[in-house]
Amino acid sequence: MPSLREAAYRLRRVVFPVELPLWYSPSYRLPITGVGSHVEPRRADYVAWWLLDWGAVRPDGVRTPERIDWRALERVHTPELLESLAQAETLGRIFGADPSDIPVDEVLTTVRLACGATLAAARQTLRSREPHLNLLGGFHHAAPGTAGGFCPVNDVAVAVAALRDEGFRGKVVVLDLDAHPPDGLCACFAGDASVFVGSLSGSDWGPLPGVDETLLPQGCPDGPYLAALDALLARMPEPELCFVIAGSDVLRGDRFGLLGLTLDGVRRRDRRVAAALAGLPSVWLPGGGYTDDAWKALAGTGMVLARGSLTPVPPHYDPMIARYSAIARQLTPELLGESELSASDLEEALGLGGRESPRLLLGFYTAHGLEHALHSYGILEQLQRIGYTGLRVVVDHAGLGDRARILGTAGGEEHLLVEMVLERRLLSGREVLFTHWLSLRNPRAHFSDRRPRLPGQDVPGLGLAREFGEILSRIAKRLGLAGVAFRPAHFHTAYSARHNMSFADPARQGRFEALIRDTAHLSLLQATLAVDEGRVRLDGAPYAWEADDQVYWLRGPPPEPGAIAAAREAAHFTVDG
Repeated sequence: MPSLREAAYRLRRVVFPVELPLWYSPSYRLPITGVGSHVEPRRADYVAWWLLDWGAVRPDGVRTPERIDWRALERVHTPELLESLAQAETLGRIFGADPSDIPVDEVLTTVRLACGATLAAARQTLRSREPHLNLLGGFHHAAPGTAGGFCPVNDVAVAVAALRDEGFRGKVVVLDLDAHPPDGLCACFAGDASVFVGSLSGSDWGPLPGVDETLLPQGCPDGPYLAALDALLARMPEPELCFVIAGSDVLRGDRFGLLGLTLDGVRRRDRRVAAALAGLPSVWLPGGGYTDDAWKALAGTGMVLARGSLTPVPPHYDPMIARYSAIARQLTPELLGESELSASDLEEALGLGGRESPRLLLGFYTAHGLEHALHSYGILEQLQRIGYTGLRVVVDHAGLGDRARILGTAGGEEHLLVEMVLERRLLSGREVLFTHWLSLRNPRAHFSDRRPRLPGQDVPGLGLAREFGEILSRIAKRLGLAGVAFRPAHFHTAYSARHNMSFADPARQGRFEALIRDTAHLSLLQATLAVDEGRVRLDGAPYAWEADDQVYWLRGPPPEPGAIAAAREAAHFTVDG
């Protein structure tokens, strides 16, 4: 049951909702294409888009961070650590990526923007006494001379040191509600009695002198967690400034967090803390989160701070679909394709006939129109951050269909980054956008133990498969097609598309779901290699991958759950070796 303090907080937010200051930049997305499947690089984007859609934040409430200066970092961190951050090897170790995949300057820009926002939010909340939410930060593992665990520097300690330098002498409280212990905070604030660090942890990393840490049992559910939180809040001294690391890695199923909270439990956690800090300056930070729902937990933090709301994010809400749909509505046909008076018409009117008119993708999109759309969706900016300049779009014909390519320059050489071969095709009696080929390539990156080669890859990918899947959907909708289809050549490509696409044949979909079920004990790499190498058996017989049509229906035949379930239950896969 909510406490009287919580109820009062909720009532106050309903009657007097605040305009939540939200610190966010599109550059919060790390420009690391191989950061790992366990990390959602778009978390800050998803949260910002949802809070704007939901109305918790107005567009003028989004605060643009500025990079923190090196002098502020030097107040906390050793010169040796800061110098090492200019090395791709150091950043690769911190973020779990291959050094070849690290554009050092852009990664440091992301880190410095997050730190700059934490400090700016702290300055402003001291004046307003209203909470601020920064969508990147809470780097609690970074110590003065060491870094790791996705934490290159300690933004909280850096902000406190800067405020002390500016004359602030008040009591600082750090509530570390990330699932992991605050080892970096412990080191940064060692011996500082003016800072209280309280933590609820799901892992035991040894003693943390000076930290009020509560170690919770593995899989700890909502009830015991909230009881431990109430006890921590009762012990907490009243702060003159509070930092809350509202980690999403406390969610059940998080591969690193080891706790067992539900999304509702996380929301209640945040509302209890917000009620306890009502009227006190506070900066809220995301910390870690390594599940598909991590962004929903952080979005819930914003909803609590703005409205005190426990209303869940709708289960089928997709922030990228919502965002791209809004952008698509601003992209008029005149911007994307030829106007009614085409280039060939104009040439004929001017007596310049005989020249070959520019190729149109699918009879509609010009190369310039595609480039404009890719800019609007943020694709070109991300490619630039990865390390490519001179980006250009080329449209031509490739035999099987129309082809669009994105080329970019790095190291004095032009590289093929994206290639799509598309055509209109009938499938199940409906015309769909058929993708013969989609290649997303990052030639600057290398395969390694951290980023192994998958079947069919010649270079690592760009980390933009989700974006291009939605772009293909936008193309199909604009052209009035019933869906998007392709034939996955490997298990891992079908697996990556499984959330939005299904095989057109219900029996094939059922066998695919059975294959996922029966290889769940393997990593995706192990499973796709086993299929590719012929080490998988279906009902005891050797199994060869079935490259059938997989479809995302915009308006198509109704699903056949009975046929799918029957085929799934009838199929049994085993793996040799």
